[in-house]
Amino acid sequence: MEKFDYQLPIRIHFGQGRMEETLKTELDRYGKTVMLAFGGHALKATGLYDRLIKILKDAGKNVIDFEGIMPNPTYAKAQEGARIARENHVDLILAAGGGSVADCCKVISAQACLDKDIWDYEYEEHQLPQKFIPYGAIVTASGTGAEENNGAVITNEEKHLKSPLLGALAEFVILDPDLTKTVPQKQVISGAFDTLSHAMETYFGKPDELNVSDDINEAIQRNIIRNIRLIVADPNNDTARSELMWDSAMAENGILKTGKITDFQCHMIEHQLGAYTNCNHGQGLAVLHTTYYKHVYKSALEKFTRWTRNVWQENTAEEGIEALHSFIKEIGMPTSLHEMGITLDAETRKAIAETTIITAGCPKKLRPTEIEQILVEAE
Repeated sequence: MEKFDYQLPIRIHFGQGRMEETLKTELDRYGKTVMLAFGGHALKATGLYDRLIKILKDAGKNVIDFEGIMPNPTYAKAQEGARIARENHVDLILAAGGGSVADCCKVISAQACLDKDIWDYEYEEHQLPQKFIPYGAIVTASGTGAEENNGAVITNEEKHLKSPLLGALAEFVILDPDLTKTVPQKQVISGAFDTLSHAMETYFGKPDELNVSDDINEAIQRNIIRNIRLIVADPNNDTARSELMWDSAMAENGILKTGKITDFQCHMIEHQLGAYTNCNHGQGLAVLHTTYYKHVYKSALEKFTRWTRNVWQENTAEEGIEALHSFIKEIGMPTSLHEMGITLDAETRKAIAETTIITAGCPKKLRPTEIEQILVEAE
């Protein structure tokens, strides 16, 4: 895939070497103080931190480090970041990492400009923030597509909820496939499966009749499947790495969701599984997806059959679900909670089921008892 710049409305800089090519120009748009937000030691161990610091210092910026954003970012961490951003009069929040870092920064950006608790503001007062500290993202772990929208998934440990909040939309995003080489291969595959999950969750929403969004979606799914296989076979395949990075963006930049009421019920179940177990998001989805589809496919049989034929080149809906299951095993992802080292007791299963958000686009409206059964079958 060739380099290009794309704005709708985020400025996206895609291609190998784009960080060095474009970050300085972007930094010139903002004030002097930049909060550099990232996760753990990997950014520093791979030398990427030093490269970023050099670009920031050469641009004359005062850098405030905000590190330690965890894979499932907590509400407390977002509040800590907002406090630091306010105290230091931050002009730009620069997220360097994957979806967890981006999500945390979206909330930091909004909370820093809000004099109320953002969780209560959105869930109790049903209001949305209107002011933000500008934020940009440098993606080092693709898959979530989180940099493409303003939705953030945050774990509120006090409430035992892993729920969406709406925060800031990035002003610019740098998608440099070479940067994904700084994360382990296992994380690359997990992220790529999350991309496939996003595409499927959008596809199986409403409407059920043929539409251009779903036609594009089928092509994206085929592309993801092909390129995951290629990068599993050869982690140095730069073309596959680039394709997967743009697949991730395409799954979450709104194009596939145009005119759709999305499903995302499997995501909602996994979010609450994660709230109680802190499990890896992509792996949790891999475990849940086929079991979930076995429970809902008969309510959208025609669409599941079309998906089977157009994505997996099989015939029946049941064969499509089995093809997905086989693919998950083929790429080394877990297919059971046991493989993830997770054991749920009856009380925890019930708590997960009863706190799972029920989505409007799901082919079948699930009751908590059926969600409990899905969790039992996923063990």
